[in-house]
Amino acid sequence: MVKLKAIIFDVDGTLANTEEIHRQSFNEAFAEFGIKDTWSVEEYIRLLAISGGKERITAWLRSRDSMSGTDMDVREFALRIHQRKSEIYRDHLRAGHIAPRPGVVRLINEARRDGIRLGIATSTSRSNVETLLDCILEQEGRSGFDAIATSDIITDKKPSPSVYQFALAKLCIAPDECIAIEDTSNGHRAALACGIASVITIHEFTLDNDFTGAKLVVDQLGEPDRPFRIISGNAHGKNNVDVDLLQHILAGPKQCEQRRDAPSVVAK
Repeated sequence: MVKLKAIIFDVDGTLANTEEIHRQSFNEAFAEFGIKDTWSVEEYIRLLAISGGKERITAWLRSRDSMSGTDMDVREFALRIHQRKSEIYRDHLRAGHIAPRPGVVRLINEARRDGIRLGIATSTSRSNVETLLDCILEQEGRSGFDAIATSDIITDKKPSPSVYQFALAKLCIAPDECIAIEDTSNGHRAALACGIASVITIHEFTLDNDFTGAKLVVDQLGEPDRPFRIISGNAHGKNNVDVDLLQHILAGPKQCEQRRDAPSVVAK
């Protein structure tokens, strides 16, 4: 039987519900740059199909009739906005506007206790990751992760498998020796393309994403007094995602087992 050797986490929306803070930070940055338009929740959900903040802003600016100039002008303007947006976002985190999602700290502590290595594979920046980890974890924080793959290292954003390939190389493990914890279809597709089994924790911004092929889709990782809700997959009798469940998932059948009484989570 293949033994679970590592868990690789996505960051935004997975470790913490950061997406609304990101959206607000984008809008605050737009205002500082004299852009009157803002991203509604519905608009932001649509734009999340594009991985990476700079890429998201660039695509949005190109779609606006009022945006003129060369492609380089647009990209440089997007970069300036994104740099300011990231500063605003980190200020919000430091102000205490964030908490870990249910079950995240518990699972991380269980993995450390059992000698399972931890990794991060994300399309966000190293500075954003470090600020978030410092805000939601105890003193060990970022030092507890053996591999942190970010957009500063890997320019190919999810659904490219590059960020997961880097994390695997850093962890010195094979794809079938780990589990990815994700929250978006792009992240799920990146893990899948790398041959890594995924567990998905959905939230309000990813309710309609396509998670076909995921081993388990739940509303959160769960706590003993706050069980998860199964959307699809086989939870092996568990009511929260723990190391034992991940080991069962890794050793189980290749195909995700769909619950008949639960709705599919697919893109509209």
